[in-house]
Amino acid sequence: MSLKFHWFLPTNGGDGRHVVGGGHGVGAGPAGRPASVSYLGQIARAAEDVGFEAALTPTGAWCDDAWLSTAMVSQVSERLKFLVAFRPGLTAPFLAAQMAGTFQNLTGGRLLLNVVTGGESHEQRMFGDFLDKDARYARCEEFLHVVRALWRGETVTFHGEHLQVEDATLDQLPDPVPEIYFGGSSPAAGTVAARHADVYLTWGEPPAAVREKIEWIRKLAADEGREVRFGIRMHTITRDTAEEAWAEADRLLAGIDPAAIEKVQAGLRRSESEGQRRMLELNQGSKDGLEIYPNVWAGVGLVRGGAGTALVGSHEQVADRIEEYADLGIDEFILSGYPHLENAYWFGEGVLPILAARGRWGHPAPPRPASQAVPFAARTGATA
Repeated sequence: MSLKFHWFLPTNGGDGRHVVGGGHGVGAGPAGRPASVSYLGQIARAAEDVGFEAALTPTGAWCDDAWLSTAMVSQVSERLKFLVAFRPGLTAPFLAAQMAGTFQNLTGGRLLLNVVTGGESHEQRMFGDFLDKDARYARCEEFLHVVRALWRGETVTFHGEHLQVEDATLDQLPDPVPEIYFGGSSPAAGTVAARHADVYLTWGEPPAAVREKIEWIRKLAADEGREVRFGIRMHTITRDTAEEAWAEADRLLAGIDPAAIEKVQAGLRRSESEGQRRMLELNQGSKDGLEIYPNVWAGVGLVRGGAGTALVGSHEQVADRIEEYADLGIDEFILSGYPHLENAYWFGEGVLPILAARGRWGHPAPPRPASQAVPFAARTGATA
């Protein structure tokens, strides 16, 4: 199977030449490039040109709304799909199913959905959601049960512990039905993923830890009579040489204020997310010892919640590491880099051709016919 690569739209405070922090209940740090439609459109067009399939757009109090942002950016791009992150407890299941159908039908099938249950009770309460973590997962499973039934064209009456609908029917079904991406490291997350996810997502950890997660979810899914694909979310710092890549990692690290590390780490330790706890263990809140595995760097997680690791190295080294994760069972890679516009090209023009030559990737867009015209060449028989 050819690997799939997705990029990221930085609606979480904007973009910049340094790490933009925030996430998981922590406010975004300063950024030099606001998340305007114009700039996000540049990123989207760069991503689709070099060969990314989709772009993840985050959700939460620290972000612009993912549905509205991607609906706007879809109109200034051509092929790129949008992996829209959303929290099921904040939208009624019928409305969410209808929104997904509208988006899918008006963009020509360019929607994927990243279901985020929400790991921060203090942030959830900002949205009026006062359930605890376990109840949020129970509600999420009810939500996905209803939404998937609606997308199958069924008339749904459901009375659950958290959600209720009666005689619900979608007049216009999404075509195709958007795939569900789902992550989480807790036992409750594993149960929901096994029953409902098309793609299980993990944040970047050393390969041994990723292998354990894949085996865990694969067994749970098999017990449900299902198969699940796997994806990983990481950042990238890839350059022509390893020395250039690590120099860029050092530059990013030098731009991180120790006071910001202390503040953000204190906020992230409040998180109820098991995945966030694992990210904090990788960086230990310190600028030292951040290469936790060859070419895997945990520096981003010092000031950014969520995905906190990056692939760092030459294009060949990064391609090697991607193949190592792929051999474990990872099919899809959701990547990003600061700034996102330039790094889409660094990865797309540096790493993807290597993976294509190795037979691991192919550009998702139809190839454009090569022009045979030679400027100013004289035609046979033509006179000056």
